Amino acid sequence: MRSLKTHRVVAGIVLTVLTAVAVTVVMVSTSGHSALAQQVGQATRPAQPAAAIAGISRQPSAAARQVLLDPNDTAVLLLDHQTGLFQTVKDIPVQDLRNNTVVLAKIAEHVKVPIITTASEPNGPNGPLMPELAQAAPSAKYVPRKGEVSAWDNDDFVKAVEATGRKTLVIAGVWTSVCVAFPALQAKADGYNVYAVIDASGDPSEMASRTTLARLTQGGVIPVTTNAVMGEFQRTWNRPDARQWGALYNELVPNYQAVSESYQKVQDVAKDAKK
Repeated sequence: MRSLKTHRVVAGIVLTVLTAVAVTVVMVSTSGHSALAQQVGQATRPAQPAAAIAGISRQPSAAARQVLLDPNDTAVLLLDHQTGLFQTVKDIPVQDLRNNTVVLAKIAEHVKVPIITTASEPNGPNGPLMPELAQAAPSAKYVPRKGEVSAWDNDDFVKAVEATGRKTLVIAGVWTSVCVAFPALQAKADGYNVYAVIDASGDPSEMASRTTLARLTQGGVIPVTTNAVMGEFQRTWNRPDARQWGALYNELVPNYQAVSESYQKVQDVAKDAKK
């Protein structure tokens, strides 16, 4: 009798467990199918067509669009280009650094890309921002910080970036190993596409610069130079503002200016010969 009762109890427990397992499997299966259906629905929704790039004879594929900068989805962040910090830069001639930074700002200004600047303790030994920036990019938004080493730790700065609506960030600054690297890696972790403009940034030593370049690359930040940013924003000479782009190249690369001057002289001579 006791054995029969025991068997009945055990059978009841087993039935309860099996029922619970069955319900769980159904719930998981339903949830999985629901999630899969949602993913399929998202995948099959028609993507918003990207704006055509004017002046080129072949529009890039969706994949190819992702590998070059799109000025319509980019913001330029110029961090801590301060006169005091410039005196510590050893991995690039300071005049080259200043010139590249100014041209980078002018490029962004020319294509109406949002520009955000900031400074680390400008009233201290780091010094104020280089004055050329205000002249090169009058539309730039300056965000003061409250002592934060990384601009990404400042709430006002991040809100200013978010307000642009852009998901690609082009960053340059002094020092590369700190003022560029910290916010670049943090922004990358927060879901942004991040580029570091190495020749518009500076570090106290070549070792610091090389180490930082490796760290940034390992962290998914893409290193670029000012002329690469210019070419990716420009995309073609078949555009009405080609002369302005030529002037920017001349300013960035003095040797290119010499080539332009030689070419122009040849053209002038040829015109005179036809008269």
